[in-house]
Amino acid sequence: MPSNGLLNEERRREILEILHQDGRVLVNDLARRFRISQITIRKDLEVLNGQGVIERTHGGALPVQSGALLDPTLREKEQLHRKQKTQIAHVAVRLVEEGQSVLLDSGTTTTAIARALKNMARLTVITNAVNIAAELAGTDVEVILTGGTLRKNSFSLVGPLAERTLRQLSADILFLGVDGFDTSAGLFTPNLLESEVNRAMVAIARRTIAVCDSSKFGRRSLCNITPVSSVHEVITDKQIPKSDLRALKEAGVKVTLV
Repeated sequence: MPSNGLLNEERRREILEILHQDGRVLVNDLARRFRISQITIRKDLEVLNGQGVIERTHGGALPVQSGALLDPTLREKEQLHRKQKTQIAHVAVRLVEEGQSVLLDSGTTTTAIARALKNMARLTVITNAVNIAAELAGTDVEVILTGGTLRKNSFSLVGPLAERTLRQLSADILFLGVDGFDTSAGLFTPNLLESEVNRAMVAIARRTIAVCDSSKFGRRSLCNITPVSSVHEVITDKQIPKSDLRALKEAGVKVTLV
């Protein structure tokens, strides 16, 4: 008999729809939703993984990736996890004090943080993101743009000029967005030039705070930015896998859940 009145194929199609909408699925959530055992859900995910339509991860699944080279555009990323990114941004700005220098790398979560910083005074924002500089134009926030070669996918400035500018500066806080966060291997981005700029940012920041929604955990992409030991705090949402939350706390990293 099909569980919960659904045929296996119908349930698997629904799982794919949920994955498309949410950007990830977890075994325990799906088991509750369909009122079936976790063993059955794991079998569903294995079947879908074998068909090449999902990417199986510990405890759930992610949309299928086009290898480690996947580098979605900023506009594509903006469509995903908007609520979580806004919540992360609201928490992040509470850590910022007037008179500080704040470093923002490119990305949709850091763009949300920039929007939340607009009303602050006596604040300096250092960024390599052209769109973030545009967001803050006309406000009381002083903006330092690194210069460099423009990447059309992320609106970011990369290359030797961006790195050289960063090495001449110092920041109180770095808010670092990432495409992948593996608690054993570190933080990842799909672009080599972007990773070099991100490393320069970590080097000049007194405090590094990773800002990412929970879908980024358990994922890697092409380029490693920095190990987890370089991160002081992580701001993410409550859907972070429990194993990753535990690993971060054991590593001495403060975790704030929104």
